[in-house]
Amino acid sequence: MADSQLSNLSTPPACIADFCLIPLGTPTASVSKEVSQVQRLLKKSGLVYHMHSAGTTVEGPWDDVMRVIGQAHTLLHENGVVRIQSDIRVGSRTDKKQTAEDKVAAVNAILDKDE
Repeated sequence: MADSQLSNLSTPPACIADFCLIPLGTPTASVSKEVSQVQRLLKKSGLVYHMHSAGTTVEGPWDDVMRVIGQAHTLLHENGVVRIQSDIRVGSRTDKKQTAEDKVAAVNAILDKDE
């Protein structure tokens, strides 16, 4: 593929990302205050998201998902967090539309046959 074609590649139309922002250098070991700020941002984003014990799963258009993760960094920086480390796992597929709930349901359907 030519360099000119590479620079014109678009991002996938949709993705599911699981991310965990880790604020470093906070006054206490608890990060519930920072997590709450990020959850408020996600609520306002209009994207589908699910918080869990070790992060958040967010789904939607690739550019929107990546933007809101970046905005979460900016939000926490603006609120005094000097350094943030994030783990992000993101998936996309082109053969069908699939939500995070669909993925869990597929595994549960297999497990239900065990009973």
